[in-house]
Amino acid sequence: MANVEQKNGEGAMEYQERLKKTADLMIQASRAFALTGAGISTESGIPDYRSPGKGLWEKVNPLKTASASALRHNPKKFYQDTISHWRTFADAQPNRGHRALKEMEDGGLLLGIVTQNIDGLHYAAGSKSVLEVHGHMRTGHCLECGDRVDFSKVTEQLDNGINPPRCHCSGILRPDVVLFEDPMSHDFFRATKVLSGCDLLLVAGTSLQVYPVASLPQLARQLIIVNNTPTSYDESAAVIFRESIGGVLSDLQSMLCQ
Repeated sequence: MANVEQKNGEGAMEYQERLKKTADLMIQASRAFALTGAGISTESGIPDYRSPGKGLWEKVNPLKTASASALRHNPKKFYQDTISHWRTFADAQPNRGHRALKEMEDGGLLLGIVTQNIDGLHYAAGSKSVLEVHGHMRTGHCLECGDRVDFSKVTEQLDNGINPPRCHCSGILRPDVVLFEDPMSHDFFRATKVLSGCDLLLVAGTSLQVYPVASLPQLARQLIIVNNTPTSYDESAAVIFRESIGGVLSDLQSMLCQ
């Protein structure tokens, strides 16, 4: 097992006990879901937002670069600062954490995945029931006429030096991502319904600092938290892992398959 190999003695035994307890809780749960954040995608080469010393938001103020007002007031700069950065990770591939959650869903142990991520890696891993509460980069729409377009049409214009990218009506195109100051997505409201009263929520790779998504764990009866840093829900969690997120999920999947 990935994280066991890095431990020995009492540490390995204690880690195994936490894995076993988590596996038992998942097997016993009739309605279990996963909630994921940026931390699950770091093994795919996508930096997270809040890790000390390397988080993306330590370098920029997202309210100035990734907000609806930033897009409205200076769309050219919005595309230069925000979309150009997101596009650098366009070729990222799912990692062992994404694949482990997909296998848990296939095995009926998870009913679905709620994710804060816009990278689409859960879909790329083969997961079928995914709620992307902060939207995604697959499509965009026009701020004037509302027409929806494949996001490749946006990137094609940017590659040809057209910034900001334009709709056929000359309106500015924007990605179907929930920016700061935007209303929450339809998927978020669906998530509040499907998570309400669920037996178990497996939280992976999120610091649970961004609201309203950070309120979702309150809807679950029990929590498992897999995150590199503490969260405000740690005291109420049944099990906590600080080890590698991909390693924990992969080890958990292996144990569930035994």
